Amino acid sequence: MNTADQAEALSPTKRALLAIKDLQAKVEALEQALDQAKHEPIAIVGIGCRFPGADNPAEFWQLLHDGQDAITDIPIDRWDIDRYYSPDPDAPGKMVARSGGFLPHLYDFDASFFRIAPREAVSLDPQQRLLLEVSWEALEHGGVAPDRLINTQTGVFVGICSIDYWQRLLSRDRTEIDAYLTIGNTHSTAAGRLSYLLGLTGPSLSVDTACSSSLVAVHLACQSLRQQECNLALAGGVNRILSPESTINFSKARMLSPAGRCRSFDADANGFVRSEGCGMVVLKRLSDAIAQGDPIFATILGSAVNHDGRSSGLTVPNGPAQQAVIRQALQQSRIQPSQVSYVEAHGTGTSLGDPIEVNALGEVFGNRSSSHPLLIGSVKTNIGHTEAAAGIAGLIKVVLSLQQGEIPANLHFQTPNPQIRWNELSIAVPTRRVVWQSAEAPRIAGVSAFGFNGSNAHVVVAEGGSRESGVGSWESGGKERLAHVLTLSARTEVALKQLISCYAQHLATHGDLDVADVCFTANTGRSHFNYRLAIVAASMEELREKLTSCMAGEATEGVILGRALSHPPSSELMVDLRAGDGSKPLYLSLTDKLGTQLAELCLSLEDWRTVLHQVAKYYVQGASVNWVAFDRPYSRRKVVLPTYPFQRQRYGIEAN
Repeated sequence: MNTADQAEALSPTKRALLAIKDLQAKVEALEQALDQAKHEPIAIVGIGCRFPGADNPAEFWQLLHDGQDAITDIPIDRWDIDRYYSPDPDAPGKMVARSGGFLPHLYDFDASFFRIAPREAVSLDPQQRLLLEVSWEALEHGGVAPDRLINTQTGVFVGICSIDYWQRLLSRDRTEIDAYLTIGNTHSTAAGRLSYLLGLTGPSLSVDTACSSSLVAVHLACQSLRQQECNLALAGGVNRILSPESTINFSKARMLSPAGRCRSFDADANGFVRSEGCGMVVLKRLSDAIAQGDPIFATILGSAVNHDGRSSGLTVPNGPAQQAVIRQALQQSRIQPSQVSYVEAHGTGTSLGDPIEVNALGEVFGNRSSSHPLLIGSVKTNIGHTEAAAGIAGLIKVVLSLQQGEIPANLHFQTPNPQIRWNELSIAVPTRRVVWQSAEAPRIAGVSAFGFNGSNAHVVVAEGGSRESGVGSWESGGKERLAHVLTLSARTEVALKQLISCYAQHLATHGDLDVADVCFTANTGRSHFNYRLAIVAASMEELREKLTSCMAGEATEGVILGRALSHPPSSELMVDLRAGDGSKPLYLSLTDKLGTQLAELCLSLEDWRTVLHQVAKYYVQGASVNWVAFDRPYSRRKVVLPTYPFQRQRYGIEAN
């Protein structure tokens, strides 16, 4: 008797009970799947940043590793500090600060790269300019070709607060107001412009929760990914300082350090120092990142946001609220406080805020051995307080520290703040570099950011799958080919020459890279522009030599340089291969069959060079080559390579 007959033989009551049991099992399976989706880790697959003293993640890590202090005198292109400075905080119209953290080239921007007209670029907030460039760099850093994101559910989440440039534009005569002022400076367009220019259709929003803005943006991006609102997300924040008015205001509120340094957790902490910066991370659900072979720099296990509520003052930190947001993030991450070994604190270096924060950390994490205390630090001691970008600066610092297995020194910490219960708390501040031990369990850290509006955020971060850039799992099985093609391209000839130089320098200093991985990442992880270079090489040594020859302007076999034709060749090509005394034609499609066709061939190195030279030639002439399909039969991983060399020009309105 089959199952249907057995069920038929049962009484109606028993059949109903079986049906209920079956439905209950389905509901439980669905609830389990929903719960897993709600708590799925989020992979950080790309990073872009500009902070004082650092133009990219590698330089930022070097600054942290070396314990550098990037604070400088306020540059003259912002304001004349001698005109505004006074040691007296009560002096009308004056400020107690002479220092800050600043990025160079305030008005420089590659407007033509982003298809922005010069007149519109003049009215474009320098913060939005930074966001465009750093977001592009973050995508390239993770091997994500920006042009392949068009019409995809990619979200954009941006923390932004400052309106300095808007105020400057409005200070002009009303007759100078043009059509671009509002769209160039409204915070909503900071995210919207990114989505528009990249053709992204996922959620797009700008966040202003003061100093916690960028970490709140990361939290919202993670939630959006888990809820399937987007499949990829750009998240971070930006801050630029152009005018003296806000600094004067902060001076009057006794927020700024007269010494011009953030002395986080120190007895001499007397305020923060204002700073500029921009950081963006590229996020994916961990399961998607693994399936798609992305580099995984770190994973976000969980996050939370809340508000101080009714405290002793709007801008006064609330210790219980800080404890609550950290506990919520830990609960979302499904880990215990004892599993966290480091916290990147908000740590502004104020006499009021530091004790409240450290004591709150002690309440959450204090139940541990004094021989293994919780380590805490603040990136503000290196680069100052980047305000809307503060949270993302701390997050990127933690990600880089996890990669390198090292916790940088917390600067300017000499005498522990006596208002902090150090003897009762198992918490320590590293004053020199500390090896971040990796035990059987993964290394886990927390990142905090608190806004002076009362909005708090905390993110829990764990190490990723690789110290370098993450190992991508591509389809494997094909016999490795004997030669490879590297493609580079740019919008202008000058930019292409600079890109060639950047690659030559990068490959010369990264001898452990594999030639196949380099070519795979450059071919599939970059947009392709009209000025093009293609190099056929069988080894990394040969690739380096040909890049050097190209820089010198020497004609070299296997190196093709040119500009895409207005009428490029078709996606079909024919290659003549030697066969005895004659030749044998090989017909290839440059579309999704390319890799499969080539993998089935048994060619000598000479024949591989012949075939790939023809593919490279077609590419330089403008043919559309499916580079993803080209490498699909092989095992590849994405590696970190130089990003696009923007060709900036000056666009801006000087202060009156």
